[in-house]
Amino acid sequence: MNDPTAGEPGEPDTRGPLRFLCWLAVSQLGRSLAGTFFGTAWMLGLTVQPYLLSRAVDDGLRTGRTGTVLGWAGAMLGSGLLSAALAWYRHRTMTLVRADATFRTVGVVLRHSTWLGAALPRQVSAGEVVTIGISDVVRMSLALTFVGPGVGAVVCYLTVAAVLLTLSPPLALVVLLGLPLLGLALRPLLARQQRVEGEYRDRQGRLTARFEDLAGGLRVLNGLGGKEVFAARYRADSGRLRAEGYRVGAVTSWIQALGSGLPVLLLAAVTWLGARLAVEGRLTPGQLAAVFGYAAVLVAPVYFLLESSQDIGRALVSARRVVAFLRLAPAPDHGTAPAPAGPAALTDPESGVRAAPGELTVLASARPADTAAVAERLARLDAATRAEWGGTPLADLPLAAVRDGIVLAENEAALFAGTLRETVRGRTGADDAVLLAAIDAAAARDVHDALPGGLAAPIAPDGRNLSGGQRQRLRLARALTADPEVLLAVEPTSAVDAHTEAAMAAGLSAARSGRTTLLTSTSPLLLDRADTVHYLVDGKVAATGTHRELLRTRPGYRALVTRGTEPDEAQPDEAGPDGTEPVGTGPAEAGPPAGSPTALLREGS
Repeated sequence: MNDPTAGEPGEPDTRGPLRFLCWLAVSQLGRSLAGTFFGTAWMLGLTVQPYLLSRAVDDGLRTGRTGTVLGWAGAMLGSGLLSAALAWYRHRTMTLVRADATFRTVGVVLRHSTWLGAALPRQVSAGEVVTIGISDVVRMSLALTFVGPGVGAVVCYLTVAAVLLTLSPPLALVVLLGLPLLGLALRPLLARQQRVEGEYRDRQGRLTARFEDLAGGLRVLNGLGGKEVFAARYRADSGRLRAEGYRVGAVTSWIQALGSGLPVLLLAAVTWLGARLAVEGRLTPGQLAAVFGYAAVLVAPVYFLLESSQDIGRALVSARRVVAFLRLAPAPDHGTAPAPAGPAALTDPESGVRAAPGELTVLASARPADTAAVAERLARLDAATRAEWGGTPLADLPLAAVRDGIVLAENEAALFAGTLRETVRGRTGADDAVLLAAIDAAAARDVHDALPGGLAAPIAPDGRNLSGGQRQRLRLARALTADPEVLLAVEPTSAVDAHTEAAMAAGLSAARSGRTTLLTSTSPLLLDRADTVHYLVDGKVAATGTHRELLRTRPGYRALVTRGTEPDEAQPDEAGPDGTEPVGTGPAEAGPPAGSPTALLREGS
């Protein structure tokens, strides 16, 4: 089987849920036709046995010819073996059809999620995307069974009706009218099933989103003592989902019960009518046996058709959700203004933050969410941002130019499965020397050395084989490898110890020397290296200066960054007891020496 996710899954038909399901079948036309062939051949093979049985009765048993009976019995055995082989090929082919549809749907959903980018969480919940990947793809792939035994069931049903027509028109009429009547009897239940399935699917997506939020914020909830409150809400929502599931189960059970029971009435009618015709002498004993056999054969196509109608109803509910997701689009990009030709200031009028070109700026606030919001506006994650770059509103610039020039390194940015080399390289073409320089600048050389294989070492999805601090340093190394004109980093050292943080602060300062960099942090080690510190209160700049100036002049800032451990009368700008200058008050650091890791990083970019 060709895995669509290994290449392009194709362009889906999003004009409606049924068209999307048809696209899944047509996209693998050869395999779908093979499934139709094997399914039809298998179904038609079932109709051969009653004919062979009738011949054995009329030509052998009635005339007492043992050899003829054995000959027809051998034909029945061969037909059975062929039917078993066809059933095996049918099942194998349909398994491949369903798997292809699953992978293809996942491929288009992942591709669309990537295209939506930052607009994705603003338009749809994570729970909706997860539910599509877990349950919707399975339900849609099951509906594709119709292209195999489903089509075969239709052909088999019509074939049996045609054969019975040669024996008795009344028998054929009962068969031809029986299935439509069964469909009409089940139609109200099938419509109700789609409705309750849709309601269940909506609630399932919301519950999955709540679970994702609960799991992601479990550490914070434990610290705030709110775990039990949110767990209680989840249990309540789960109970409501269970109630919806009971409604779905009730409808499904009625459909399955009637789907199994009503065909028995059809078969009983065919059997009764055939027996009457035999008594009247209008059917031979062999033909009567054939009628009984055809009546038994009808069980399989009727069952498949009723089962397929139920599967298609469920699939339409899921396909409707998938199509709605694939129709989502980010806000249109109308930017046409040229990007700054060189280093330029990045400003956020809403907060008053200004990142001067070529300088290291740090935002400090008692509420990390406020500084993170500033970074997101400066990165144009918010389409309504009023931030400016070089005096030009970011909204007026082409989004591609903004993404190329401004990189936001979030603290929880995803780490994808791959090697360490691929993780740090990102989308750049940096060579190993540049990657190692970035790893050194992020104080992550110990991570490289500890992993078997160095740059070739495997990294698990989301970095699950790494500690929190190791993941954070690799995220910083990846951002440094990109070497953008403007780097925005949210809390880049929050998960490491003081010694590692000091090394990261030194490496970051050296690697980004002369480049515009803005960080959010309350770490004195980072603040002390900043050219400019913005102290934010309620999301607005309350004071601006160097770290030492703000320590001296702003008690709120001093309490924030020292965690209340320094006395108010401390004079941070005074010389230390050994007569040396305090950290950060000496001359500016020179550029990286030639051949150093930082120089290699700069050369590779």
